[in-house]
Amino acid sequence: MSFEKFKLNEKILAGVQAQGYKDPTPIQLQSIPPIMEGRDVMGLAQTGTGKTAAFVLPILQRLMQGSRGYVRALIIAPTRELSEQTHNSIVQLGRRTNLRSVSIYGGVNINGQISKLKKDVEIISACPGRLLDHINRGTVDLSRIEVLVLDEADHMFDMGFLPDIRKIVKHLPAKRQTLLFSATMPEDIRSLANDLLINPVNIKIGHTAPVETVSHKFYPVQMNSKTDLLKDILNKTEMDSVLVFTRTKSRAKSVALQLDKSGYKVTSLHGNLTQQKRQRALDGFRDGRYEIMVATDIAARGIDVTRISHVINYDMPSTADAYTHRIGRTGRATKTGDAFTFVTGEDIGLANALKKVLGEKLEYQNIDGLTMSMPVDDRTPLRRNTSGRSAKPSKGRNHFSPKARMNSRPKQRSFDSSNRSQWAH
Repeated sequence: MSFEKFKLNEKILAGVQAQGYKDPTPIQLQSIPPIMEGRDVMGLAQTGTGKTAAFVLPILQRLMQGSRGYVRALIIAPTRELSEQTHNSIVQLGRRTNLRSVSIYGGVNINGQISKLKKDVEIISACPGRLLDHINRGTVDLSRIEVLVLDEADHMFDMGFLPDIRKIVKHLPAKRQTLLFSATMPEDIRSLANDLLINPVNIKIGHTAPVETVSHKFYPVQMNSKTDLLKDILNKTEMDSVLVFTRTKSRAKSVALQLDKSGYKVTSLHGNLTQQKRQRALDGFRDGRYEIMVATDIAARGIDVTRISHVINYDMPSTADAYTHRIGRTGRATKTGDAFTFVTGEDIGLANALKKVLGEKLEYQNIDGLTMSMPVDDRTPLRRNTSGRSAKPSKGRNHFSPKARMNSRPKQRSFDSSNRSQWAH
């Protein structure tokens, strides 16, 4: 089925074609028709399934009809990166519609946002805290909202935003269309959905397991050997862009600094950065100036880089759902990807839980001098790779070895002195 089947306005369809979209993803196939019918929708879908376009396209279609010049659609997201990503999708898909969108989030001067809000904006993509600030200042009018979208609702819950969401909703018309998307459905989110959605269409897209296009490898390792193991993998494995996850902000900074000293083109993304530095890091990662990004979970919400070939869990995530969200950054759409996870003794509980989910898709790697024996549950053994080498390189990808880069082109350091300040507390 092609996007023409949705009978979108020709100006919206032109934006779809310009983005290179060909066939709708499952979440788009199931979500777009009921949204275009005006139904409330509750969608469970992992990251990388195309859910942004699943609600952006029907919103553009709706707003092409009716009056212009006031705010008619509100999309709330947990992070600045996701808010900006959604705004960019609206701009690209709606490039010929003349609909105006603005992204609102904290960490930047509010006066620029106030100026944009005065320019007959029809769509707002916002983070809860800064949006409440505008509401309290009287600089935004939400009294004629027709569509409310809550994106990544479970992560808004994780970040403590649900009280803010309920405050915002009080400023919206009771008669509206409400769409809620989440990768998981904890009880608090289900309660919120019950309060806000009326007779919703419930859609589930592969939320019980990580995406099928990703391979999964575990590396049993001592904590003090993780960085050496990471460098070994980067040197021996051919990759495009790599996203490395750490558990803490300080470790993200530390790992990025060590990789930078070794000559890798690396940046970091974590909560201590100013918005300007976060944007600089994201832009550099998207355009290829940085081959590696070291990030924390919260900071990485909203990263949408199609060239990510590998996700490396330097630190094991805290839950199986968090693992699913992390590795969803690779293997997006129809592309394949690899997820490498470093497992220490304290991680064995979650490692065994993930084994039950991944089954035969999971194997663990043995690298002489770097990995250790892994205490596994004999009832569900992992497939072993005992070659003593990292995973077999994929064709068409770049080696990250600093030595290889020096032979092929002048060595490029990842950060100049001004950029290093982003690692400072």
